[in-house]
Amino acid sequence: MRNIQNNIRHLRTAKGFSQEQFAEELGWTRSVVGSYEEGRSEPSIERLIDLSNYFDIPIDILVKNDLRLATDTSFIEIGSKRVLFPITVNESNEDLIEIIPAKASAGYLQGYADPEYIEQLQKIKLPFLPTGTHRAFPIKGDSMLPVKDGSFVVAKYVEDSHDIKNGRTYIVLTKDDGLVYKRVYDKTEEDGCLWLHSDNKIYEPYSVKMEDVLELWEFTCCINTQEYDESELKLSSIVNMFQDLKVELRSIKQLEHRI
Repeated sequence: MRNIQNNIRHLRTAKGFSQEQFAEELGWTRSVVGSYEEGRSEPSIERLIDLSNYFDIPIDILVKNDLRLATDTSFIEIGSKRVLFPITVNESNEDLIEIIPAKASAGYLQGYADPEYIEQLQKIKLPFLPTGTHRAFPIKGDSMLPVKDGSFVVAKYVEDSHDIKNGRTYIVLTKDDGLVYKRVYDKTEEDGCLWLHSDNKIYEPYSVKMEDVLELWEFTCCINTQEYDESELKLSSIVNMFQDLKVELRSIKQLEHRI
């Protein structure tokens, strides 16, 4: 368990503790901490539980992964129950983006909290992205035109639901629907729900209870896997024109009522 040797030293120094201070925090002795860090002995399951509870990091991550490769914001607490798998970085310490495969997107609902599931996902590097945890999600259907079926939305993890920006688009993971890509409106103060709207107006908006939302990811960019043809681009322009016209007509109606 060479990783645990490096991880104990890394986590201790990240906290700014000496070996003696760290031992006191955990109720160990300084010699025990030294023996683990130097690889002269390995922690028992009871000691691994101590570490897991103290740092809020799952035991399998402590044992199987080199946490020196994680960034300062790699561990994001969700409620009080679990921690996201650390951000993956390459040898140049650049963040890598996990890709949720289209054929296996249904499995994300079962695997999103499983470090082993996340670890086996394919990864890409997009150097222009802002800081934060990003993933690429497959888009199915036509509810969010002009984003096409088969495209991928790269999105940034939202740590706090209070950071939701009304009218922006998000990948939403819910208990009942799995992954959806929608325009989100926060109505939690009124009815405890998020309202999810499709840009394709043939689909009616619907609400989800905040307690049923497992993850939120804010749109960063879109990767199209198919080229737009000329007719699609014209259709997109027409749709946008009618949407703008609808806003103008609404404003005129409001003005008429005032008069």
